[in-house]
Formats: sequence, C-alpha cells, structure tokens
Amino acid sequence: MSFQSYLDAAEAKTGLTPRQIIELARQRGFDESTKAGPILEWLKEEYGLGRGHGMALVHVITKGPRISDKHVGGAGTHADASETLWLDGRDTDPNR
Repeated sequence: MSFQSYLDAAEAKTGLTPRQIIELARQRGFDESTKAGPILEWLKEEYGLGRGHGMALVHVITKGPRISDKHVGGAGTHADASETLWLDGRDTDPNR
C-alpha cells in the first residue's frame, strides 16, 4: 500500500482528513521531535488505527507531507503518484 493509500484509508476509518489529524496531534503536543510510540498509541486508542495507518500519519505529523522520491512512480501498489502527499481529503485530491 502506498503512503497516500494509507492516509486515504485512515481518513475512511476516522472520518478525519490527514490535515485534521495533524492539527489534533499538534493540540496534544506532538511535533517533529515526538517519537512514533506515543503517536501510535494515541491513534490506536482514539481511532482504532493499526501500525501501518499509524506510521503513515506519524510521517506527516513529524516530517510533513514530502516523501522520498524512491516511493514515487513505478508500478505496483506501493508507488505514490507524487512526492508530496495530499492531506486535505481523498475526494479533493487532484492526483486522482
């Protein structure tokens, strides 16, 4: 599953866009210096998200929406369309 697919699936599970989850994470004090463990625990307890979905959200919470170009293009289910992840909801994603 691509980074974007994980974010889209997390949105479907929570009803919140990735950007909304980032804002909630900021309100809880999570930022670029926060380790993955506390964020994963919060996402699991609050939203029932597993590790894969959680780690995609940890990435955007701690590192922002840019991903390595090694994840972009190519064939297969793990390839993303862009090196910038869309955070404002699947239905408004211009890469779809």
